[in-house]
Amino acid sequence: MLVRTMPATAVRTQTISAFCFAIGILLAIGTHASADIGVAARQVPAAELVGKGRLTFFGFKVFDAELYAPRGLYRPSGPYALKLTYLRNFKSGDIVSRSAKEIRDQGGVSEQKLEGWTRQMQALFPDVKRGQSITGVHTASGTTEFYHGSRRLGVIRDPEFTKRFFAIWLGKRTSDPHLRARLTGSGS
Repeated sequence: MLVRTMPATAVRTQTISAFCFAIGILLAIGTHASADIGVAARQVPAAELVGKGRLTFFGFKVFDAELYAPRGLYRPSGPYALKLTYLRNFKSGDIVSRSAKEIRDQGGVSEQKLEGWTRQMQALFPDVKRGQSITGVHTASGTTEFYHGSRRLGVIRDPEFTKRFFAIWLGKRTSDPHLRARLTGSGS
């Protein structure tokens, strides 16, 4: 019985071709980071990662932030989603008071309006454990929806709140311009 075998060079050529084809497919699939924002992705069509960064405070890791927008193109008018994955345990009250302080520090908002927003945040924000995330979505209509993991927490319908809240991380007067640059890819 005669068995025909392929020359070694032909086998190597086929193996290399198959390997290159597989790498090409993986690169094509992995060119854009797809949205890792769960059900919040319904509010951000074709959501892709714009940028990410880590907030540290006096050497303590606080959270990892990821910004998602349609086709990975961030526009301040939205829609987009900002996902914060906490690296420590935090009480709801601490998250709310820090958010209110950051909004106050930007200036231009009355204490009465800030108190109203603070009450709304208190009603929505849960305690978080290390590894859990809260995602804020700037909807196309200018409202803010919040999610804890895949669970919808609620909505704040005030467009001014939406602008001020996301400016904590994405505005020109943010307290962490380096994080803003990493999130938006703006370099400033």
